[in-house]
Amino acid sequence: DDHVQQPDSAGWLVYLDVARQSVGCGLLLLPGDVPRLRADLHRHAPDRPEAMQDMEQTLISGVTYDKNQAKITLAHVPDKPGVAATIFNEIGENEIVVDMIVQNISTEGFTDMTFTVPKTDFKKTLALTKKLVKELGVKKIVSDNKIAKISLVGVGMKTHSGVASKMFTALADEGINIMMISTSEIKISCVIEEKYTELAVRTLHDAFNLGDKK
Repeated sequence: DDHVQQPDSAGWLVYLDVARQSVGCGLLLLPGDVPRLRADLHRHAPDRPEAMQDMEQTLISGVTYDKNQAKITLAHVPDKPGVAATIFNEIGENEIVVDMIVQNISTEGFTDMTFTVPKTDFKKTLALTKKLVKELGVKKIVSDNKIAKISLVGVGMKTHSGVASKMFTALADEGINIMMISTSEIKISCVIEEKYTELAVRTLHDAFNLGDKK
C-alpha cells in the first residue's frame, strides 16, 4: 500500500494520510505495536475504515521457503528432566544449529520429540542421536531429509486472528500435509514435503494476495 513502507527489517513505516507521508511523518511499526495501533485507528479514525483495512493488508509481507531442512524424530523418549538437555547439548557441542523443535504430550511417562536441522548436517545429527538411543532409552528414530519449511512473514502475527487458519486451510485445499508448525511475532512456519514447495508458495501468495503488493 502507498501508506506503508518497509525501510529495513526493523518494522514498517505507516502513514495515516498523504500529507503526513509527504513530510516524512509516520509511525515505525514494530511487532509489539500492532494491538495498540489497531486500537488507535478505531479510536481516532472511526470514519476511515480503509485505514484499518490498509494496515491489516500490510501485516503479511511475503512467503519464504527453505529446502535445506531435515527432520529427526525420537520416538518413545522418557519424559523426565534432563533428557532434552542431553540431546541438544550433544548436538550443540557439534556446532549443529537446531531450527524447529516439537515435543508431544507425555503418555505413560514417554513422549516423542521432533526437531529440524540443516540438511547439510543431517547425517552427522543422525549419527549423534543414534548414539543416544541406549543411553536415554529411546525406542526408535525416524528421519526425513526430503522436507521444506514454508514461512508466512509479517508483523504482529500472534495478535492478528485468522492468519494461521487461513494459511492452513489454503495448504489443505491443495492436499499439502503439515508435519510441524512454529509461530512467532513475525512468522508462521510449516514443515511440508519438499516436493510441494513451489505449490505451497504459489498457494499462499494467492491466498494472501501478495502478488498485488507494491
